Amino acid sequence: MYACICHAVHENEVRDCIRAGARTEDAIGEACDAGTSCGTCHERLADMIESYFTESVPAAA
Repeated sequence: MYACICHAVHENEVRDCIRAGARTEDAIGEACDAGTSCGTCHERLADMIESYFTESVPAAA
């Protein structure tokens, strides 16, 4: 599925950017152009960042 339709950036590409160190919508835009046109996908990108860190952080034992 596309994360950014304007630049035809797939969710997998955005996830790769996040894994590589992108922590903001602007950083994702610099890495793969997602979110650099109309801005409609900014909320989706923010959700993907939050989801990555929520799922990646192990629960406290």
